[in-house]
Amino acid sequence: MELFAEIGYEQTTVAAIAERAGLTSRTFFRYFADKREVLFSGSEVLQESMVAALHSAPTDATAMDAIAFALQAPADFFDEDRRGFARLRAAVIAANGELRERELIKLARLSTALAEALRTRGFAEPDASLLAESGIAVFRVAFGLWVAPAERRPWGDIVGALLTRLKTLSTAQ
Repeated sequence: MELFAEIGYEQTTVAAIAERAGLTSRTFFRYFADKREVLFSGSEVLQESMVAALHSAPTDATAMDAIAFALQAPADFFDEDRRGFARLRAAVIAANGELRERELIKLARLSTALAEALRTRGFAEPDASLLAESGIAVFRVAFGLWVAPAERRPWGDIVGALLTRLKTLSTAQ
């Protein structure tokens, strides 16, 4: 991540990453398919934790409460120790069109997984997809706030505030 920030994503080679990490390029490829995957390697874990949290929501939870369970799940992942790394990662992604596209693909997969989990809870289409996409919108805004330079609130507080705001906006006349 430091190399990406120092010299740019495009100029950073796998060989340079491996050298900085004290590895060989061959060892690098045992863990990552390419340098892009360094930035996206936690996507599956994030998705699994959010889907599991949605499944664990109480059976009588409202649709938005079930989504809230999913959105709160990354609180352990998005802790203070990772905030600096996440800020660097966000800046690297924002500076590169290919990476922004990859980030959008990751979010689309997450939305699809959440919609599927909502369908297993009994929500029909288009409701399951609408709820999942609403959850992704909250996730994106929450992440943007969480990585903002002056932000100090924990992930769960940001998500809670945004969900409250969304509820207020959805009932405003």
